[in-house]
Amino acid sequence: MNLTRAEAIERTATLTVTSYDVSLDLTTSERTFASTTTVKFNATEGASSFIDAVTESVSRVTLNGQDLDPAQVSDGVRIQLPHLAAENVLRVEAQAFFMNTGEGLHRFVDPVDGEVYLYSQFEVPDSRRMFAVFEQPDQKATFTFHITAPDHWDVISNSPTPVPEAAGEGKSTWHFEPTLTISSYITALIAGPYECVRSELTSSNGRIVPLGVFARKSLMEYLDAENVFELTRQGFEFFEAQFGVPYPFPKYDQLFVPEFNAGAMENAGAVTFLESYVFRSKVADATVERRAITILHELAHMWFGDLVTMRWWNDLWLNESFAEFMSTLAAAENTKYVDSWTTFSSLEKSWAYRQDQLPSTHPIKAEINDLEDVLVNFDGITYAKGASVLRQLVAWVGQEEFMAGVRAYFAKHAWGNTELPDLMVELEAASGRDLSLWTQKWLETAGVNTFKPALEVTDGGVITSFAILQSAVAEHPTLRPHRAAIGFYNLAATGEDSGKLVRTHRVELDVDGAVTEVPELVGLERPALILLNDDDLAYAKIRLDPHSLQTAKEHLKDFRDSLPRTLVSASAWDATRDGETPAREYVDFVLATIGYESDSTVIMVLLRQLSTALSFYVAPEHQQATAIAAADSLWELTRNAAAGTDAQLQFVKAFAALAQSPAQLDRVQALLDGEKMLNKLVLDTDMKWEFLIALAAGGRADAAAIEAALALDNTQNGQLAAATAHAAIPTAENKAKTWESVVVRGDGANAIQRAAIDGFTKGWDTALLEPFVAKYFGALREVWESKSYETASTIITGLYPVKLVSQATLDATDAFLATLGTEVPALRRLLVESRDTVVRALRAQAADR
Repeated sequence: MNLTRAEAIERTATLTVTSYDVSLDLTTSERTFASTTTVKFNATEGASSFIDAVTESVSRVTLNGQDLDPAQVSDGVRIQLPHLAAENVLRVEAQAFFMNTGEGLHRFVDPVDGEVYLYSQFEVPDSRRMFAVFEQPDQKATFTFHITAPDHWDVISNSPTPVPEAAGEGKSTWHFEPTLTISSYITALIAGPYECVRSELTSSNGRIVPLGVFARKSLMEYLDAENVFELTRQGFEFFEAQFGVPYPFPKYDQLFVPEFNAGAMENAGAVTFLESYVFRSKVADATVERRAITILHELAHMWFGDLVTMRWWNDLWLNESFAEFMSTLAAAENTKYVDSWTTFSSLEKSWAYRQDQLPSTHPIKAEINDLEDVLVNFDGITYAKGASVLRQLVAWVGQEEFMAGVRAYFAKHAWGNTELPDLMVELEAASGRDLSLWTQKWLETAGVNTFKPALEVTDGGVITSFAILQSAVAEHPTLRPHRAAIGFYNLAATGEDSGKLVRTHRVELDVDGAVTEVPELVGLERPALILLNDDDLAYAKIRLDPHSLQTAKEHLKDFRDSLPRTLVSASAWDATRDGETPAREYVDFVLATIGYESDSTVIMVLLRQLSTALSFYVAPEHQQATAIAAADSLWELTRNAAAGTDAQLQFVKAFAALAQSPAQLDRVQALLDGEKMLNKLVLDTDMKWEFLIALAAGGRADAAAIEAALALDNTQNGQLAAATAHAAIPTAENKAKTWESVVVRGDGANAIQRAAIDGFTKGWDTALLEPFVAKYFGALREVWESKSYETASTIITGLYPVKLVSQATLDATDAFLATLGTEVPALRRLLVESRDTVVRALRAQAADR
């Protein structure tokens, strides 16, 4: 199933594809579908190559009018193509599999009405699961699809949906117009009785662009299409102005699809989204904002990734980092989400810092030797660090100069493939700066730097010297150039900001090397708090001087603005993760300040970090008492939160998730039963499931109670919640049953697998997980070799015994890694990253004693 970069380079040197004509019959069975592909391509005469086709069977292969024996040339993954001509026509007739893993052509049956829904997900290497294809991004072509399906379905692809033609009883065929020239991984097919809300907009060149928002019939009542359209229009307006290129595709559809593995996928003109973004119950404002950023992210991909595409996957960051950066910039400058950089700092940047401190960290421009390499590289480096570094670059060269370079890049490379130098040469020309050293230090090396202030102050509080100390870990010693700001913050004594920590002075400068002197600050009075990397321009961890740290502990809640408050909180979390400060101090810090936080995403991230600290970083002898006390504090925060607010919603969910004492579980039960009411807190269906899952994990809800709840909500959401609740029941028999279902049988759909794994690891009695350590390592090779990547990676990361924080877990991991060697790098990386969580937890626990 793998494809190496060397093979891709050799194939591109041998041939160039021009067009595909693909006919699919989706009515043949529930397990497979008929796939017939005709490919036209040029090649070196007399050479041999292969085409990718993951199939159930191949019935016929015809190359230039000559039949090839399928038994000889096809192995179910590749079809060998011998003795090529200068101009070639290949026809492949095959049966392909419907998938339930979220890869290839995924098939889902709605439990509400029994209707079948299909959607494709091809990134990285899975268009080959639907039709025969040269599966690599630099083999761009046009694609013409002919789809036979039940006649009551809607069929959506990259080109506008045509009027179908009758094709026999109950069937129709949709003949799509050829696509523009695109890579195969952004082709798309979405089919089923989807319902749609339609609109349109006028592009910057005056063209009318049709818009559509789709969802399953049973979810349409919850679809907020107008919000999606509003964000889409704002994104079009911003990106067309910034990129200097009108939207390049004939229409723009956005489709919310079931059992999706990622957040979304940038199929050209037919973007698919995680169905959880259709909100049937009240969700945190952070989740609504996340959907907005995702909508903008995928729209940015229509230029970065679809119009101009990386040549090979080592430049994946050219797609993802730019889309991540541009979506936040668009949100901050052209939507209501004006504080999006606070969200970015709290959520995305913390992901980047976490990823960049793993043993598997890698440069933004990663070395991708094969498809397995790229599959594990959809990570915090490729997305969040890359976007952070781009923000740093924009601060250094200037936003207008940066965008001028981007506009030149699109003008020169539209519909083509590029590599990193193609972009950098345009940015250099537009900015007038030599970016070679910047590229080398930021894009071609790994690791995160740390800033610490070094200052001397007179007895009267006047600064006599000030410097920024930059450091790096020994494994990644590069010290990088940064554009950064230093902010002075003081408590306002008068005016509307009285009592608030406000910025009273700011200096922006270039930071480079181990020591950067800041003479501009000499002679100034030391403020209450000094914040390095103010405005979050640089990609670096920060530490506070002792005086500033004390101010932060006493007045974090008093920051007037959300971004500096978030940066100070992030510094406290970094110090906890690094084992520099006790975890229980961090727990107290969060619980003392989170009630004053107004930013929904910051609240969400702080609650996640609180949960991590309680589960992993607090010393074992203090864990239970600290967690119970924390849950009690969250209950008080819930009661004291303003009625019906986002904070109230997030606090009560966090309380339920942490509940473990009898009194706490009694309270959760009372909330579920409606006996205890919170003012304006809506006990909707999904909230009930969260409470029931908490009760199941606490041993208070049995299988019968879960099945009774499912009978009232036999929907996709209900089935997933029930799977989590069942798996959470804290008995040895139940954990063994879940293990058998997920690992041994492994026949559930991807979403059900994830839900069960989530439940399996819930609960506070980690002794229940100990019998599965040996089983886990004993099953790893078979899981990796027998299952698709998405299924295998979910099991490997989700069931790693990370909650058993002990040397024994490390020893078991190391023993398996020793036998694995370097033969499966992607599997090794997943395990090394999971192992690091235990290493870090042991170090943090030692600091908490």
